[in-house]
Amino acid sequence: MKAYKILISIVLLAGIVFSSGCTKLDEEFFDRIPSDQYPENDAQVATLAVNAYKRLQNMADDGGWWFLAQEISSDEICGPTRGADWYDGGKWVDVHTHSWTNDTESVNRMWSLFFDGINECNRTIETLSNLGENEQILAKIAELETLRSFFYYLLMDNYGDVPYVTEVLGEGAQPEKVARAVVFENLVENLEGNLSLLNPGDLKYMATRNMAYALLAKLYLNAEVYTGTPEWEKAGMYCDSVIDGPYNLATSVSAPFITENQNSSEIIFSIPYDENDFQGFRLHMRTLHYQSNLTYNMSVGPWNGFAVVPDFFDTYEDTDLRKEAHFIYGPQYAADGSEIIESVTGEPLDIDPYLPALSMGDGYSPAEIRTTGARIGKYEIKMGAKENLSNDFPLFRLSDFYLMKAECEIRLGGNGDEWVNPIRLRANVEPYSGCTLDQLLEERGREMFVEGHRRQDLIRFGKWENAWWEKEAHGPEKNTFPIPQWAIDGNPNLGI
Repeated sequence: MKAYKILISIVLLAGIVFSSGCTKLDEEFFDRIPSDQYPENDAQVATLAVNAYKRLQNMADDGGWWFLAQEISSDEICGPTRGADWYDGGKWVDVHTHSWTNDTESVNRMWSLFFDGINECNRTIETLSNLGENEQILAKIAELETLRSFFYYLLMDNYGDVPYVTEVLGEGAQPEKVARAVVFENLVENLEGNLSLLNPGDLKYMATRNMAYALLAKLYLNAEVYTGTPEWEKAGMYCDSVIDGPYNLATSVSAPFITENQNSSEIIFSIPYDENDFQGFRLHMRTLHYQSNLTYNMSVGPWNGFAVVPDFFDTYEDTDLRKEAHFIYGPQYAADGSEIIESVTGEPLDIDPYLPALSMGDGYSPAEIRTTGARIGKYEIKMGAKENLSNDFPLFRLSDFYLMKAECEIRLGGNGDEWVNPIRLRANVEPYSGCTLDQLLEERGREMFVEGHRRQDLIRFGKWENAWWEKEAHGPEKNTFPIPQWAIDGNPNLGI
């Protein structure tokens, strides 16, 4: 089970072999040892990090909203209102149209998600620091500081100026915000200072040295957004470190996204979702038509929601293997090959890939409301899929760093074709000769579709403020999300 694998990975770092039954991440690992006596051996020191990693669990769904906010706010996907379904107080439309406020669900939950991760890292680091110093404890502290840096990277990427707290604060503490550039500098200093202490292996559920290289590459790639000063050379240097690591491009466009993708040669750092033991990845439920359970022999009925933005659908060439791999559209069939008859229209289910509007109510036919918009099929939906998928969610993947390396080369006045074209050739499209930044942004959209990077990419490429399908142009005030009102109420320093 994948939830068990993350625990095993952590404990093996202590160099200890032990036997155990399947262990869930939400168990209390010290429930039979008095807290003042825990940890009592090296294996228990290793398991102290588990609760910090568990904070990644809510990132892909509405418990934490990170993935949803990055993608629905972009030009890739949307959550259309389908008659009486999917309005939900306007929360999906507001994110797509950039009409959020400081009391919008996505804004509230992302803030909590990131600080839950940061605070859990700080608590565990404090516990470890009180145990004294040895090689294992120092390595575990470095690992947790790296994981904390990941949560802080997401926090300042989404909210800009935020408090930077690296210790457990007392009750009633009201830390002040610091500039985004200051957070950036602290993260870079901490990550680079810890590199020598981090595990150099291919451990996809852990903050390893390779994960730190990937995070540093992301920070430096977006340095101009975060600090006003570009750092393309350093970004390219850390992309090289990732590319030189123990990873290889998969031979097919679908391989990194199959259900059993935990050993993918492309994945660097991921969330180990499991349909039973580590739930929280329900993209198929949110996008598939109500009756698509017949296609996959699902025991639950999907919710007929998320769809691909029409203009984005058109960025794929017909020969691009990713078009078939990423999208579900056209006539739909049951697992036995028979036609699915749409329950309201009475006609064979045929999904038109083009949504007519973001909000479909009066004036739209039942077919338009229920059966339009290409659906998301990038992550394999296995036969018998349940409400939660078991696919690992890749937070960092090698293809991304090929494209990032290309971007650095182009921005430095060079040629990025060497790094873009392996991605294009794998997808069965013609290689570029002199790839431009505009072409690269489109290629990033196709390759990194629904992996949580699009909002950040559009901002870095200067396209975020533009108008696109059902979204008007705006100014830079929407480049970050507002700090939630409830957080300001509890700490007025956040509103200054």
